[in-house]
Amino acid sequence: MWLTRPLSERSTLLFLAVLGVVMALVVACNLWLPRGHALHVSTYTVTLLGKYLCYALLAVAVDLVWGYLGILSLGHGAFFALGGYAMGMYLMRQIGDRGVYGDPQLPDFMVFLNWDSLPWYWQGFDMAWFAFLMVLLAPGLLALVFGFLAFRSRVTGVYLSIITQALTFALMLAFFRNEMGFGGNNGLTDFKELMGFDLTAHATRLGLFIASGVALALGYVLCRAIVVSKLGRVCIAVRDAEARTRFLGYRVERYQLFVFMVSAMLAGVAGALYVPQVGIINPSEFSPLFSIEIVVWVALGGRATLFGAVIGALVVNYAKSVFTGVMPEAWLFALGALFVLVTVMLPNGIAGLLRRRRGDAEQVTTSTTTTEAST
Repeated sequence: MWLTRPLSERSTLLFLAVLGVVMALVVACNLWLPRGHALHVSTYTVTLLGKYLCYALLAVAVDLVWGYLGILSLGHGAFFALGGYAMGMYLMRQIGDRGVYGDPQLPDFMVFLNWDSLPWYWQGFDMAWFAFLMVLLAPGLLALVFGFLAFRSRVTGVYLSIITQALTFALMLAFFRNEMGFGGNNGLTDFKELMGFDLTAHATRLGLFIASGVALALGYVLCRAIVVSKLGRVCIAVRDAEARTRFLGYRVERYQLFVFMVSAMLAGVAGALYVPQVGIINPSEFSPLFSIEIVVWVALGGRATLFGAVIGALVVNYAKSVFTGVMPEAWLFALGALFVLVTVMLPNGIAGLLRRRRGDAEQVTTSTTTTEAST
């Protein structure tokens, strides 16, 4: 089966093994080591690492369309935010009468704004299965409509990038409005529980971290399965020579639309796992700056590698946590400098550097073996 084909690859097995070992170590150091121990991982750190894993899944989704399809999307933050809002709406419905105003149906911000009844698009979000379905459908349908119009019109290159950025900016402005019914500039927050589990509980935080790691592993395998399949080969052909691929008889827009939708749904899953861990979702997640930052993660890690996108997301977000704690006003300058430095010195990203070193090591080994044989 094509979905299990990546499991026979050495690189995929290595990635899954490293991810599994790291997750196991984090869980072990959190549960079994006392708080005073030097290797103890606090619950706060577990939550922070869970957020990083969500970002890594988002980066993998972007790398799928940018690295293998040649679509530089500057609007994937919109899909991430839509998945987050779908999860946030479910979490808000779970509050019930425990809110500030004690209304069993209306969230607090609706009561504050004198809303009389729950809007129709909030119906069904009191059920977990419906909310989880919308986590996939909301970004997927947006990608379907947007991609159908864009790819059918053969919008490509920088023009497509600008349109995706305009899309996320328009959604940000819309969600800032109180009339939309999504909490305005404050967004959705003050969550209590997820499927009956207290969100502030230590076990729930650990469970969300594990769920984020599992989602990253499954998302990586899915993207890898697409890449190594015939579909992936066609995508690479479209990236490298779209006109020639059309001439050969392929319906390029269909391949673009399908992969774009898969990428959007993966971004939605990342957003849904992100929200209960950070405790809030607001329109700032639609910010075009955030979507550009995602592209920086992928560029730093290495395009068209998938695992490079994971590395880039982890490195940049860890650096962001450090810089914003020490010099918050200098973070954007540091990010810009990092992007320029990588573009000039590491055009293939960190993954390209690792591959080059591996190739040099193999070359040295081959040369040594040849010399010994000739001797």
